Amino acid sequence: MSVTNTAVIPQVNGSAPAGPCGDDDCGIRDVLDRLGDRWTVLALVELAKGTRRFRELERAIPGISQRMLTLTTKRLCRDGLVERTLYPTVPPQTDYRLTDMGRSLAGMVSALADWSREHKDAVAAARTRWDQQHP
Repeated sequence: MSVTNTAVIPQVNGSAPAGPCGDDDCGIRDVLDRLGDRWTVLALVELAKGTRRFRELERAIPGISQRMLTLTTKRLCRDGLVERTLYPTVPPQTDYRLTDMGRSLAGMVSALADWSREHKDAVAAARTRWDQQHP
């Protein structure tokens, strides 16, 4: 091992480099993994409007397939962000709603969506300028 290799020095000294949360594991990677999925963000924004049945949620999220919505809602339920209620009817009906924790995250995601909407044109203009200056 080379002590000049900065990637090796923390291992040699026995300490790990400090991450975005300092020395503790604050769970940011788990949150970013979930939010990195575009369907999750769109589902959270839609569910922030209230309880939705599966088909209502599917119609409200343009481009999502039934399979992707199923996977997305299962992941959100597993993470404790969404509660699923299954009614024993024929055919079965399922409702989805945000939990308290899901509502707190959805508020931040909605603020991000609002920011994106407000700055969409400015970001596009900045990209155009960059592309023209850096062919």
